[in-house]
Amino acid sequence: MSKLVISKLFLYRYRFIIGYIVLGLAFIALIFLLPLISPAGLSDLERQSVVGSYDLHFSSITSGDLVDLPYHILQKLSILLFGLTPYAIKLPSILVGLVLGLLLILLLNRWFKSNVALLASILTVLSTPFLYLAGSGTPLIMLVFWPTLLLWLGSKIQGEKQPKPLWCFVFALALLLAIYTPHLIYLVAFIIFFTLWNPHLRFTVKSLPKIPLIGMGIILLGGLAIWITNIISSSTVALTLFFGENFSISHFFENIKTGFAPFFSWGQPLEGVYLSPLVGLASLALAATGLFSTRRGFFASRNAIASAFIVFSVILAGLTPDSALLLVLPLSILTAHGLRYILEKWYSLFPSNPYARVFAIFPLSILLAVMIIPSLNHFVYGYKYTPAVANEFTTDLSLVRDNLRENSILIVPENTLNRAFYEVYEDRHHAIQLQSSTEKLLKLAVRDDIVTLGHVSDIELPNGYGLQRIITSPNSDNSDRIYIYSYK
Repeated sequence: MSKLVISKLFLYRYRFIIGYIVLGLAFIALIFLLPLISPAGLSDLERQSVVGSYDLHFSSITSGDLVDLPYHILQKLSILLFGLTPYAIKLPSILVGLVLGLLLILLLNRWFKSNVALLASILTVLSTPFLYLAGSGTPLIMLVFWPTLLLWLGSKIQGEKQPKPLWCFVFALALLLAIYTPHLIYLVAFIIFFTLWNPHLRFTVKSLPKIPLIGMGIILLGGLAIWITNIISSSTVALTLFFGENFSISHFFENIKTGFAPFFSWGQPLEGVYLSPLVGLASLALAATGLFSTRRGFFASRNAIASAFIVFSVILAGLTPDSALLLVLPLSILTAHGLRYILEKWYSLFPSNPYARVFAIFPLSILLAVMIIPSLNHFVYGYKYTPAVANEFTTDLSLVRDNLRENSILIVPENTLNRAFYEVYEDRHHAIQLQSSTEKLLKLAVRDDIVTLGHVSDIELPNGYGLQRIITSPNSDNSDRIYIYSYK
């Protein structure tokens, strides 16, 4: 009987390929099912994003509507193609989240060994903050997307004797597009300064072929000129891009506390759109282990990058609390460091025993299961059944779409956001007429329905109309969401 050689087993030889295939399929399936899983509804920030995206027009680039311009273009295209549905609203974040997950996997695989990169990728793309970003129809995901893309592109360029002009061109384009996201102008300025200051990077830039280098320069200068022109002409745009919409220096430290509270709140859930805790204790312990393990080689590139992004996240959170979610990126790097440290310690216990490497699968599987399964359950069920969070999301749009007949009159309360949001719905679905609760009802045909969002006490019903039914929602304190009046 021949001796069993573990290294020749099919599953062992192709374990990383199989692992990445399974991870990819699970991630793609989960990411596209996010709107059907959780959160169950739309937040005010998502509805504001819809209004901003739909108001976008071709002259926006020259009229000053620069804030999160790339994302709003994607969201408007999605609404124009698929109508105003919860899925269409979230689709841009889903697509960006899909690319972001791929970039994180590629970045970790470039910086760490395959076993560490695979495990860290699983923990990162299945974490609560990442899934929230990918399932929320707001431009917040771009705050993590652009730095991750720039890091990966930088890793493709730095260290290469002859970097490909294509990667340099994409890097320059990503730099240009990143400045449309609030606060990232600081990151772009740092990258440009560091490139000019570092001799190796200066040599890399000079070694590029002249024609691609000139082309990149023209694109960057042209885009930057448009950007500068618009921020000079609009103080609101300048304030938002540099400091955030509601920035106040007196609230800087309070903003930091607000932004990071969801990450470290393990007691009573906090009110807001973020499900606390965003990161479990086990994940934080693993990231802390990674930070501890890099103390001797702190100035190595990966360690310095992770630490710099933690500091950067803290500063940005002081400007806008939502920016604390940038912490997803350094946490993924530190998680990989923690896993690398644990695996190295395990293998050092059995330096000459190949079976120890195989048996390490069992404790690692238990560790991953303990971290991933509770995190997914926390995400799926927390957004549905935690009152402090679930009440921040409304299913009104789905209820309206499911219960409005053609030629219906939709009456919305006197609320600026409600009015603007359902004006988008009226424009995309011409079968309804939109009115506010203070407007007089138009002359109706007998078969027309009158539908109100919530109970409106001051409307005067035409003769012959009465309450037909009330549509309720389990996701709101005010469960009576829609009142339908029909001709008797």
